[in-house]
Amino acid sequence: MLGDLVAGALADAARRREQRPLAAVEADALAAPAALDALEALAPSDRIKVIAEVKRASPSRGALAAIPDPAALAAEYAAGGASAISVLTEERRFGGSLDDLVAVRAAVSIPLLRKDFIAEPYQVLEARAAGADLVLLIVAALDDATLASLHALIVELGMTPLVETHDADEVRRAVDLGASLIGVNARNLSTFELDRDLFGRIAPLIPDGTIRVAESAVLGVDDVIHYRRSGADAVLVGEALVTGGNPRAALERFREVS
Repeated sequence: MLGDLVAGALADAARRREQRPLAAVEADALAAPAALDALEALAPSDRIKVIAEVKRASPSRGALAAIPDPAALAAEYAAGGASAISVLTEERRFGGSLDDLVAVRAAVSIPLLRKDFIAEPYQVLEARAAGADLVLLIVAALDDATLASLHALIVELGMTPLVETHDADEVRRAVDLGASLIGVNARNLSTFELDRDLFGRIAPLIPDGTIRVAESAVLGVDDVIHYRRSGADAVLVGEALVTGGNPRAALERFREVS
């Protein structure tokens, strides 16, 4: 599944590159306003931080929410106290687009994560041109050389890489990379099964001074409490916010967890 998602994302990027060449996107990226400081926004504090996600669908759950106005949803997230907003831009299985990211950027002034299957520099430059402050890098999808080069490019452009891991070996690769922001995803991207306790097992491998983000398997306050007690500085939440009916109230409850 992960290989198919990466291949599809690269094919879509190739299509966009035909319409807008690399040089033009690079010029847009370099001309964009400076990226916001995501590490400051997500820095550990006495209460957990929340990255709220604009998410229409997923391969495991199918359609979740139509989200006709992602900017309006993002504004609700910001009003509810989200520390950052994740925008899924993958088109085929998640129903997102770069247009969503552009719309959200125009609506809020907190850091934005481009969440997609990033595997080449063109996608990183697109993210910066569209206003992203963070870019997701999935360790399982990348060899060491590609991971290092993309990480370096993201940092060079003033953005922050969120380096996503799923097991102890991937955490070690992220640490060796010098990642400042490491996520642990409870969802196995090959089988799409969830393991909420995965974070607690491998988070101790993440060194002090690195921001720890728990991803997936957050359906309510109890899950946020579970992750916080396991050492999470932040949680990334999508499904619970887009399906719950009142994202601002849900965020306010999550943010109370200390």
